[in-house]
Amino acid sequence: MIIQQLHDQRVVLVNQDSFYHKLTEEELARVHEYNFDHPDAFDTEKLLDSIDNLRHGRAVDIPKYDFKSYKHDVFPVRRVNPSDVIILEGILIFHDPRVRELMNMKIFVDTDADVRLARRIRRDTVGKSRDIGAVLDQYSKFVKPAFDDFILPTKKYADIIIPRGGDNHVAIDLIVQHIRTKLGQHDLCKIYPNLYVIQSTFQIRGMHTLIRDSQTTKHDFVFYADRLIRLVVEHGLGHLPFTEKQVITPTGSVYTGVDFCKRLCGVSIIRSGESMENALRACCKGIKIGKILIHREGDNGQQLIYEKLPQDISERHVLLLDPILGTGNSAVQAISLLIKKGVPESNIIFLNLISAPQGVHMVCKSFPRLKIVTSEIDIGLNKDFCVIPGMGEFGDRYFGTDDDDDQKVVASMQQSC
Repeated sequence: MIIQQLHDQRVVLVNQDSFYHKLTEEELARVHEYNFDHPDAFDTEKLLDSIDNLRHGRAVDIPKYDFKSYKHDVFPVRRVNPSDVIILEGILIFHDPRVRELMNMKIFVDTDADVRLARRIRRDTVGKSRDIGAVLDQYSKFVKPAFDDFILPTKKYADIIIPRGGDNHVAIDLIVQHIRTKLGQHDLCKIYPNLYVIQSTFQIRGMHTLIRDSQTTKHDFVFYADRLIRLVVEHGLGHLPFTEKQVITPTGSVYTGVDFCKRLCGVSIIRSGESMENALRACCKGIKIGKILIHREGDNGQQLIYEKLPQDISERHVLLLDPILGTGNSAVQAISLLIKKGVPESNIIFLNLISAPQGVHMVCKSFPRLKIVTSEIDIGLNKDFCVIPGMGEFGDRYFGTDDDDDQKVVASMQQSC
C-alpha cells in the first residue's frame, strides 16, 4: 500500500528472506530441525553490502530464495536498481544494530498472535505445500520462541508502531506523507536532522535572484537582503522553546497560546553578521547582541581578534548571525568560543542566508546538537574558497564598501567606535 501511494516515486522492496544462508548438505538432510527464525539463519553481511550499494546509487543482484528446495539457484537473481525509496522488510530486520543504523524510518507492524499463526498456516500449507502438522510443530519449536527472544524485544527500536497492518489506512497515509516530506528536502537535511532550510517559494527565489545578481544596486541589495534575513530570523525563533500561556481577549474569551522564550541573545560574527542585527532587533525588542571578530586568511588561519559577549550568555539561548556559511572554519571557532563561555551546544541556533555543503558538513559534524537555519544551500566552494554561485562579498555589498566614498564613511565610523 505504501508503494501504491508512492506511485510517482521510484520505490524498491528488498526482503530479508532473500538473504538466507545457503544450507549445507547435512542441514538439508535435517531441514525440519533447522531454525529459519533465528538471526544466524540470515547472511546479514550480504544484506548490508546490497543496501549500501543501493544507497550509493549502484544496482545490485539479489537472490530469489526458493522455500521449497531451500536454495538460491533455482530462480534467476533479481536486478534491483537504485531508487528514491528502499523498503527493507523482514521479521528480524531490527535485530542487527548495523542494519538499524541504515534506516531513516523504522516501522514495527504489531499484529495479534492468533492472526500471525493463521497467516503462517495459510502461507505454508498453500504457498509452500507443507503439512499442517509440520507447520504447527515448527511454530511451537522455533517461531514462537524466536518471536519472544529476538523480535518482540526489537519493538523498542521502532519509530512507528502500526497496529492492524495494511488495514490501518491512517498510519499508512502518515508514513507516505513523511516519506514525501523527506524526499522534498535537500539531501543534506536527510543526513543532518539539525539542519533546517526554510521552504522555498517564488518570493524567496525572486529575492535570491536579486541579491545574487551582480548588477543589483546597493539600495536594492540591502532591501531584499533585509527581507530574506527577517524570514530566516523568524524561522530561527520558531526553534526556541516555549511555554503555554492563556490570555483574555477583548471579547472576554480565553485564548490558549504560547509565551516567547525570554532568555535570549544574539551574537554577530563581524562584519557581515552585523547586517542581521536589525532584523533580530525588530523581532525581539531590547535583545542583547554580542560580537565576535575573526580574522580570515583563505581556508585556514582563522584568528580570534575580538569578542564582546553578555556576561550571562551561558544562561541564554544564542542566535549566532553570519549571512554566509562557507568553509565553516570561522563558524566552528565562533561556536567553540560560545561553548567555552558556558553556552550549551543545544542552545545555539546558527542563522545564515546561504550555506555551502562543505561548511554544513564541518559545523554539523562538529556540533550535532546545534541547529543551523538557512534559506538556501549552494553548490559548493571554488578554489578561492568562495561560495558558488554565491552572492559575492556580502559585507562589501551590504555596507557599500566597494564604493570609495562609502568606504571612507564606514572607516571613520569604525574609528569613532
